[in-house]
Amino acid sequence: MQHQSYSKTMQHRIGSGFGNRSTADEVLHEIDLSGRLAIVTGGYSGLGLETTRALARAGAHVVVPARRPASAERALAGLKGVEVVELDLSDLSSVRAFSDRFLASGRSIEIAILSAGIMACPETRVGPDWEAQFAINHLGHFTLINLLWPALVAEGGARVVSVSSAGHHLSPIRWDDVQFKRSSYDRFPAYGQSKTANILFAVELDRRGAEHGVRAFSLHPGAILTPLQRHLTKEDMVTLGWIDENGKPADPTFKTPQQGAATQVWAATSPKLAGLGGIYCEDCDIAEPAPDDGTPIGVKDYAVDPQQALRLWELSAELTETNIPTV
Repeated sequence: MQHQSYSKTMQHRIGSGFGNRSTADEVLHEIDLSGRLAIVTGGYSGLGLETTRALARAGAHVVVPARRPASAERALAGLKGVEVVELDLSDLSSVRAFSDRFLASGRSIEIAILSAGIMACPETRVGPDWEAQFAINHLGHFTLINLLWPALVAEGGARVVSVSSAGHHLSPIRWDDVQFKRSSYDRFPAYGQSKTANILFAVELDRRGAEHGVRAFSLHPGAILTPLQRHLTKEDMVTLGWIDENGKPADPTFKTPQQGAATQVWAATSPKLAGLGGIYCEDCDIAEPAPDDGTPIGVKDYAVDPQQALRLWELSAELTETNIPTV
């Protein structure tokens, strides 16, 4: 089986015209999304909320799958062109029910932004004894996109954006113990593995989808203080250097949520990415390969390796009993 190698050969900046302080609205300033449908998981909190707002202001109809529909309705109140539908990514029966309802509507999807996720939570098991971060951040989204495949290919073109993070530097896929069943649970490597999975998912999804016009991207949105950090204590974040003792941001590189949403809407809409896919982005551009000095910037080789991407896809298909045709 031959694999395209966009993931490695294309990991170089292309000069997008935007940068690490650009906002989602600035990225979409000259882009008209009227008549396009976007799905944004987690689209009612943190970066997802800013993504939904920006896409809706640009004219898109945005479907927001929500584990807490009432909370989503409150957060999105007054925003035109937004539709909230119940979905719990930790429960594959909920993912299937959402997908069935959506496909029954006969609508196509032009943009799917997979922004929902959890971070550094205490050890939690969901489904058939799956580690929660891997299950929610990766397997739930994997299942969703596989089930929605007919709507993604319906119009001959769509973009799927998998929101990863620099957290993927914390761990490759733990092939000998993905679910932390034979070793002690550590919330940070577990989070890192799930973020690596988000990137590898985009690599293999793009390989399978390119001939159908479906292109996939992954990204690091930047460091931003959002509800994603709900499982970290103040002391945790002070130790990490994220905030000071007064709870104020201590790292000048941190972005606002509006800036953090910019890279995902750029990956979802930029004309500069036409004909490309399977690549990892940051700061509204394609990311460079990670340096050898351990600095958590760029993308690690293991996260864009086509063989690992295929191996993860096959494991995920087996676990979730969902798949799309191979090429």
